[in-house]
Amino acid sequence: MRIALLVPGPFDAISGGYIYDRRIVAGLCARGHAVEVVALAGRHPLPDAAAEEAARAALARLGEGTRVVIDGLGLPAFLPLREELARRRAVALIHHPTALETGFAEADRAALKARERALLPALARIVAVSRPVAARLAEEFGADPARLSVVEPGTDPAPRAQGSGGPGCAILSVGALVPRKGHDVLLRALGRLTDLDWTLTIAGGEGRDPTHARGLRALAEELGIAARVTFAGEVDAEALAALYARADLFALATRWEGYGMAAAEALARGLPCAITTGGAIGEVVPVEAGVRSAPGDHAAFSRALRRVIFDERLRAAMAEAAWQAGQRLPRWEDRAGAFADALLAAEREAG
Repeated sequence: MRIALLVPGPFDAISGGYIYDRRIVAGLCARGHAVEVVALAGRHPLPDAAAEEAARAALARLGEGTRVVIDGLGLPAFLPLREELARRRAVALIHHPTALETGFAEADRAALKARERALLPALARIVAVSRPVAARLAEEFGADPARLSVVEPGTDPAPRAQGSGGPGCAILSVGALVPRKGHDVLLRALGRLTDLDWTLTIAGGEGRDPTHARGLRALAEELGIAARVTFAGEVDAEALAALYARADLFALATRWEGYGMAAAEALARGLPCAITTGGAIGEVVPVEAGVRSAPGDHAAFSRALRRVIFDERLRAAMAEAAWQAGQRLPRWEDRAGAFADALLAAEREAG
């Protein structure tokens, strides 16, 4: 197949969604498909005029025989091209609906939802990264269930985490410093546990919402835990692997996850997980591999964290369960095949 992936630039951005996109592209190329990545300029997902012009130019440039795949982050910019997308039997790759992103004003979220509801029924196929994402697309965004495919992310084999060696519990959280990731909930939860011995490292870029990032640092100061918290910023793959290796516990208080790639990476290394169950992450992390609570409830999350930080034997048992679960996760080498199958399904339906 000749495939074009249309995605907001830069394509080398560090996030779970972009990692997924890059690994799928690499896997498709390895299988002999010709894949072109088209980086879309402009503001996304709330498109400005530059974004809509970039969408128009990208679609106009691609040959008729090219299978068009649009990353969901850039999809709202294609609203004026809805009929052309339908004619060309375009495919969308949805990590999570942009209307579910926290941090936007309600009017902006409503506008994004209206765009997604108008666009999704026009597409020949929608690839979602998890069953919960697919379910919400069908229930809330007008997607045809018959045109939905689920292609979950993969993981790479990884060495088992060695841990910090103590004393105390070294906690790692991975995710951009944006409201949806719930780092504020995690900080408030840990702020109630100053009688326990723990440290926290948050690895995640600050560029998407600098105001929120500054607020998190201020919150750590306000809670009196700033000396225990390290904001590591955006780190490369090697540095992130080292952080996983030295951690004793992975924690993410997300408000909603399309999948939860960072938690899957923690499982692949045998790290117990403290999570909130927003979106698909509750399916990724088995109950026996960690502790969990509802999204947004820092008091409940604090109680869950207390158990696993305090009880080293419990943490060890959960680590073994995490390691076993991590070995059962999908691997990247078969993800591109599943993605290609979804594209071929759209072609068969056209025929």
